[in-house]
Amino acid sequence: MTVVFMLASASIMFLLGAVHLAYTFVGPKLTPRDDELKHAMARVSPVITRETTMWNAWLGFNASHSLGAMLFGLVFGYLSLKGQPLLFQADFLPCVGLIMLCGYVVLGKLYWFRIPFIGILLALLCFIASMLTR
Repeated sequence: MTVVFMLASASIMFLLGAVHLAYTFVGPKLTPRDDELKHAMARVSPVITRETTMWNAWLGFNASHSLGAMLFGLVFGYLSLKGQPLLFQADFLPCVGLIMLCGYVVLGKLYWFRIPFIGILLALLCFIASMLTR
């Protein structure tokens, strides 16, 4: 069951990241409802630099966030299948994964909406179940 729970956790995170990446670049899901806001974001730069706009930063942040969730899914999914001793007999990687998922849960609760929060919480619970059954 250890591997099944870990694969479930990894799969959930990969899927959430892949959907988020698609929503970032395809369709209106992650665009503001107010067109004026989108146009303002496209012409205003952040204080840190004039080399980008808030809109480009928004796209980049969303894409990199997606890639992080997908990387989590790929690494922990792969290790659960091919690197079991490294993943399940040591404490470092499980601690890193646990901290990462807990961070995503906190961010999800504070800043996001119900669906990603529930998905990440489920991934966390599967991750914990995997660690408890090792």
